[in-house]
Amino acid sequence: MVSPFLILLPQTDFDPTEVAVPWTVWCEAGHDVVFATETGAPAACDPVTLTGEGLPLLARSLKAREENAALYARMVASPAYAAPVRWDAVRAADFAAIHFPGGHAPGMKPYCESAEIQRIAREAFAAGQIVSAICHGVLPLARAGVLKGRRTTALTAMMEDVAVVLTSRALPGHYRTYPQSVEAEVTAALARPQDFERGPMLPRYATRVRPDIGFVLEDGAYCSARWPGDAWTLARAVLRRIA
Repeated sequence: MVSPFLILLPQTDFDPTEVAVPWTVWCEAGHDVVFATETGAPAACDPVTLTGEGLPLLARSLKAREENAALYARMVASPAYAAPVRWDAVRAADFAAIHFPGGHAPGMKPYCESAEIQRIAREAFAAGQIVSAICHGVLPLARAGVLKGRRTTALTAMMEDVAVVLTSRALPGHYRTYPQSVEAEVTAALARPQDFERGPMLPRYATRVRPDIGFVLEDGAYCSARWPGDAWTLARAVLRRIA
């Protein structure tokens, strides 16, 4: 029997690509994927990132690519997505791998600050399980105290600042989740500042056709990435660890 994978979701505002792409890769590899939300009700992604509505012209690159939006639509229609478990019912040992996705919008805060999400992180790291995290999804791990002595990446300050500047007038506050950048908070939780790696300054956007060109930092059973453009690469890195 193939062990299921778990994707932890905020109730709202997660990045659609950072969830739909891993779901697609893992399902196509034959794994069952279970979703978990705070209330046990289905989650909803950040509509701005999904549709681009409200984004100024210079910020249109923040919108999910069409092929990934199509994967999100397919995922939302799946039976597993419609019937998530509750965070407080999750036991990390029941899963082969656990994924912590990200997103910028305000609905991410209950997830990033959740004691239950942090508990799951501590259980998974204590057991040496496979864990993946991307973008703001690295924050709960930093807050759970499991990254000290680890190497990691996350949404970089440069990436975050660019999104904030491009949307500051049209969508004030939408892309600045916390006053402190993700990179700054995650780095402060590490044993050494150099344990945070930013990856290439000019990122490449991984796709189904070119799935391995994104940046992923692998440290034992832990895989981390920065932004939606790394999602295909991250999902495949997790599969290699399962194999």
